[in-house]
Amino acid sequence: MLHAIHAYAAALPSLSSRRTRLWVVLVTGVITVIGAQALMPNWSILPAALGELAPAVVLAVFLAALACEYLDSSLGMGYGTTLTPVLLLAGFEPLQIVPAILLSELCSGLAAGLLHQRDGNVDFLRDARARRTALQLTALSAVGTLAAVWVAISISKFWLGVFIVAIILAMGVLILATRNRQVAFRPGSIVAVGAVAAFNKGLSGGGYGPLVTAGQVVSGLPAKHAVAITSVAESLTCAIGLTAYLLAGKSLDWGLTVPLALGALLSVPMATVTVRRMKEDAMRGLVGIATLALGLVALLKLVC
Repeated sequence: MLHAIHAYAAALPSLSSRRTRLWVVLVTGVITVIGAQALMPNWSILPAALGELAPAVVLAVFLAALACEYLDSSLGMGYGTTLTPVLLLAGFEPLQIVPAILLSELCSGLAAGLLHQRDGNVDFLRDARARRTALQLTALSAVGTLAAVWVAISISKFWLGVFIVAIILAMGVLILATRNRQVAFRPGSIVAVGAVAAFNKGLSGGGYGPLVTAGQVVSGLPAKHAVAITSVAESLTCAIGLTAYLLAGKSLDWGLTVPLALGALLSVPMATVTVRRMKEDAMRGLVGIATLALGLVALLKLVC
């Protein structure tokens, strides 16, 4: 585990690269604008769409999205699972949080897919297996949402939660146990895991990344491919969820959505560079560790 963590730290982008310098300028610019609004409350520096949120809250939301999406785009999991409880603790309502996260993940997932392609972590244009996997996972998302509605009124959510947590924990153990072995690609396993993950997403709105990323790795896909495919598949899953939300007559809270989307988007360039620089065995180890950690968090939430 320590080897994987050290490898992750070593893969972090250095300040010498042009992309990193541009990223630092953009992030510093956003923080400076928000800070200026806090220091000069009588000036209208921030967009009116941010509503009544205090500048300090806007900054905190932006930084939280930046950190959580960096982990999500570099490990394939953790954005919604981590950010949703944080925003709930901050006092936001679920109906504010869910659509805002869906839109921000839609934007950042598509951006991550494009940059993973550009940085050589995956090749959707030439790799038919990668394209097929992303399309399978996306198609299952719509099916999972419909199935989740039916199950939600049929069985206990507690036992459903137990089932999902058990799968996540098992995936984490499997990845760590096989991180130094070459696993044969099994598309059937991806279909099975994708169905469960989409079902989980449709029922709870979270937990998609840990299952889908881990499931692809266990099924024999390289960890870098799995992270990139998860970004694309989850963004399209979010598009389905957001469309359903808007068709139901709900609206977006732009005050929360704007800093979330901005923070998530700005994290992507650094995340894809990190993935490119990491070795495959270290990547598998980190995905396994992250899967186990999120599974344990989900278990604690379930029993507490």
